[in-house]
Amino acid sequence: MPHDKIVICMKWGTLYSGAYVNILFNACRANISGNFTFVCLTDDPSGLDPAIVHHPIPDLNLEPFHWKKGGWPKLAVFAKDFFGLSGRALFIDLDTVICQSLDDFFTYEADKMVAIDTGPTWGVKTQSGQPLAGTGIFAFDLGKYSAILDEFMDHRDTVVADTRIEQIFVQSRVPDMAFWPKDWVLSFKYHLRRPALTGLFVSPRQPTPKERVIAFHGEPRPIDLVDGGLWGIGPNWGYGKVKWMTEYWAKYSGEQG
Repeated sequence: MPHDKIVICMKWGTLYSGAYVNILFNACRANISGNFTFVCLTDDPSGLDPAIVHHPIPDLNLEPFHWKKGGWPKLAVFAKDFFGLSGRALFIDLDTVICQSLDDFFTYEADKMVAIDTGPTWGVKTQSGQPLAGTGIFAFDLGKYSAILDEFMDHRDTVVADTRIEQIFVQSRVPDMAFWPKDWVLSFKYHLRRPALTGLFVSPRQPTPKERVIAFHGEPRPIDLVDGGLWGIGPNWGYGKVKWMTEYWAKYSGEQG
């Protein structure tokens, strides 16, 4: 089994600033034992910490639609040769909050690809009752799944039409995919946010020591909880600054919201 630990993130466009990358890097540095390599694939490396390895996002012949819908650029991480790196990789979305050690994420089911179960584990029913893969944070061996990228490149339009989003396509091509234990990765929306309208008056629940990663998918984003004001999408609004989120942001960026 490869021993090198690699963390990969991606930043393109203007939705997320370089500060997001630096905060994720610092949070990983505080929660990963020993040496690791942090790689950011980006169209704009300005403002990134010098310790972050950055590369241009590989050209997957994507149309503008593919960048906005479906997460298709993520498939670049499955290249047979990923910038000469080898080892166990942990891909993490930028809008992810790291609460506890990530060491076990590199060793859990280390012979398989491991992803979030965004179905039953997150309380979302699926027709079959089976897990539904989410790639907000997933682990895999670099170079092992190049067939996924090759198929996409050869049959892009068919793949997009058939599966809509990249994580469904990946799950369909990895029959032995494993999933993180239930309390390792929580959804802010499903597990911490208050019920509809209640969030205007009651702050979101704070993560417990058992909860290692909080995934922010869609709105709100972590910065919204730092900036305060009205955030989220109705009727699931929240209001005001969230203390544990502002403390996290300050701890890993030196900025106060």
